[in-house]
Amino acid sequence: MPHQDIIETPRGPARVDLDTPVGPARALLALGHGAGGGVDAPDLLALRDGAVAAGLVVARVTQPYRVAGRRAPAPAGHLDEAWTTVLAALRARFPEVPLVTGGRSSGARVACRTATAVGAAGVVALAFPLHPPGRPERSRAGELATGVPTLVVNGDRDPFGMPEPGPEVRVVARPGERHDLRGDPAGTAAVVLDWLREHSWARG
Repeated sequence: MPHQDIIETPRGPARVDLDTPVGPARALLALGHGAGGGVDAPDLLALRDGAVAAGLVVARVTQPYRVAGRRAPAPAGHLDEAWTTVLAALRARFPEVPLVTGGRSSGARVACRTATAVGAAGVVALAFPLHPPGRPERSRAGELATGVPTLVVNGDRDPFGMPEPGPEVRVVARPGERHDLRGDPAGTAAVVLDWLREHSWARG
């Protein structure tokens, strides 16, 4: 059942679109949006649909600056503060299931940076922006050191780059996809669901 909440944060109200599965939940999956986009991006919606069907509670979190109608993103510290506030409220509602965090682009970065602070069991990073287009020297690879299992799903034509895998970081390249991952959202969601099942966070 879909449900929408407004959660107050130190950076203003955030919105949560919550979808719950039929039967007991296996995990809570919290997803953030890209810098100028929203939680209705095709890859996020496809992942929402697949994850709910596989027994997860899915919370799509809209940052306060987007709730206020702004497109220019807030500073990283403000994003992280709002996100951790929302996640604390969600954990209080669903305390008995593992928390998996993630999102696309900017939302993926927020989830990576805050994984330890929110107690995430794993992180899903869709279209992780490794560096600004044409600026590979400005790498954000360090943000992927989350300390927990992390899945990166990027298009092989993404101008923001392709991260390298690491000890706890799995990287899956989606052929022909760019940063928006719009070519095959269902296929992208299937990659994530397979990974969630490997960790027993989703029904088979």
